[in-house]
Amino acid sequence: MLFCKKQDGQQPRKNRGCLWTIIICLVIYVVLCGIIGAAFGSMFETPETKLTDNTVYKLEMSGIVVEQGQEDNPFASLMSSTPYYNQPNTVGLNDLIANIRLAEGSDQVKGIYLYGGEFSIGQSSAKALRDALLDFKRSGKFIIAYAPSYGQINYYIASVADSIYLNPTGSISWNGLSAQKMYFTRVLEKIGVEMQILKVGTFKSAVEPYFRTSMSDADRKQTEVYLNGIWNVLKEGVSLSRGISTEELDKLADRYMGVAPAEDYISSHLADRLVYADEMDSVLTRLAGKDYKLVSTAKMSNVKKAKSSAKDKIGILYLDGQIYSEEGDGIVDTKVLKTIKKMHKEKDLKAVVLRVNSPGGSADASEQIHHAVQTLQAKGLPVVVSMGDYAASGGYYISCEADYIYAEPNTLTGSIGIFGTIPNMKKLREKIGLDVDCVTTNRHSALDDNMLFHGMNPEEQKIMQDMIERGYDLFTRRCAEGRHLTQDSIKAIGEGRVWLGQDALNIGLVDALGNMDDAIKKAAQLAEIEDYQLVYYPEKKDPMAELLNLLDNTTDEEKLILRIKEFASKPRIMALMPEVTIQ
Repeated sequence: MLFCKKQDGQQPRKNRGCLWTIIICLVIYVVLCGIIGAAFGSMFETPETKLTDNTVYKLEMSGIVVEQGQEDNPFASLMSSTPYYNQPNTVGLNDLIANIRLAEGSDQVKGIYLYGGEFSIGQSSAKALRDALLDFKRSGKFIIAYAPSYGQINYYIASVADSIYLNPTGSISWNGLSAQKMYFTRVLEKIGVEMQILKVGTFKSAVEPYFRTSMSDADRKQTEVYLNGIWNVLKEGVSLSRGISTEELDKLADRYMGVAPAEDYISSHLADRLVYADEMDSVLTRLAGKDYKLVSTAKMSNVKKAKSSAKDKIGILYLDGQIYSEEGDGIVDTKVLKTIKKMHKEKDLKAVVLRVNSPGGSADASEQIHHAVQTLQAKGLPVVVSMGDYAASGGYYISCEADYIYAEPNTLTGSIGIFGTIPNMKKLREKIGLDVDCVTTNRHSALDDNMLFHGMNPEEQKIMQDMIERGYDLFTRRCAEGRHLTQDSIKAIGEGRVWLGQDALNIGLVDALGNMDDAIKKAAQLAEIEDYQLVYYPEKKDPMAELLNLLDNTTDEEKLILRIKEFASKPRIMALMPEVTIQ
């Protein structure tokens, strides 16, 4: 802080000297920030990639695939060698598909080389990527695949290749699908915690892990239906590409091919040749020329794209992750509302596509986002939804108002139902010797504490269940209004049941099966525009702002504690599909 003091015998000059000092300091500060920013920007700026003849796009099938890629973080390569760096590699599905299309239209690119690894990717995201590769093949360019070993989802994607190469000591996981759920009831009993469950929906099984030790008949039924549906999508895709009947693929899965001798992959036609990694050079030379050049996904993303001069715009709003109220790592209602407010100010925006990939979450936050979508429509903007791996429960809640909804055949959607969970800590409190007492002014002033430390009595149970019932009534009413159906018909297909995309089409929850491209074309049709450019929301994160994320030193134990805290702080009403691991 600057202090300006008048000298003895002098009159104050309104601190003009002090003011000029402050101004000069501010100017110097701004100039220095500009110089430093420019220096860092030029030092870490990712150079533009210029494609040359005989280029091959090397699409490495490894890392975590997310809906929307972010700007390359120049600090990632600096931090990756530090002992505290534990950030997984992520890649945007949108970037992968954009790169495939770029490769398809470039005269310099001769083909695509799918290279092994182990993608962490959802089922419908895998299908979207695979479909883009199938489109690429129509250009007449080659696609080849090689991996030391193929995970099942990687193999499904790689099966589009003209030739599949495998390491002689490698394996192909073709074993079928399983859906595993974990149940915590007995664990909670041991520590003296009882989960007080409030829900609507026979199939709303998200709360079953807290009061059951195995699947209910209803949950087993719905899981069997959608799991077999997803498996059929995988089989049919591989069957068409590899010329193996679906019946034979089932027989191979029954053999648990993941541990079969390498020669069996050739004899069963799952693979074409067994080669070592260094032998792939001769394969690529034969296909692309001896002076071929491999270009990675990161470099391909930095190829200069032709900018559209169209005035009209279609906005793509990514809604990816669990839905939270005010804060969380996913779809946060306050952030979404802020983004939609920005979209309102975009003068040339003519339509909006919501890319929804969410299992649901906070019912209140879902209602806020649902209303925000309505404000876009009130402005005259058609809204079209493109569903990803999930658009279930709260994910369907924020989708149902759209003018048109697309789902992939293996999208998990529906799950129209809500629940509340409140832990009863009475036995744990008694076990550790914790006594609780309080003074109240009214009958239910201490309801929250009573439920937590003493357990709900019948009157309190009714109060909370009534709230859940009202929430379900609102949810089904929103779905009925959005889909132009009666509320009773929505309730008949609701009950918390999870539906596969194909089945959701049959019962009217979605309008068509399709991908993001289909949704964009539909949005343009509804807006009655032909020439347009795409604008994306939210904006990609600044790499400088992501620097602190690279310093994450959270241990697995600390992450578990954070998850428990997150569970304890969840709102009472949740619109969330059951947590299930499909593998």
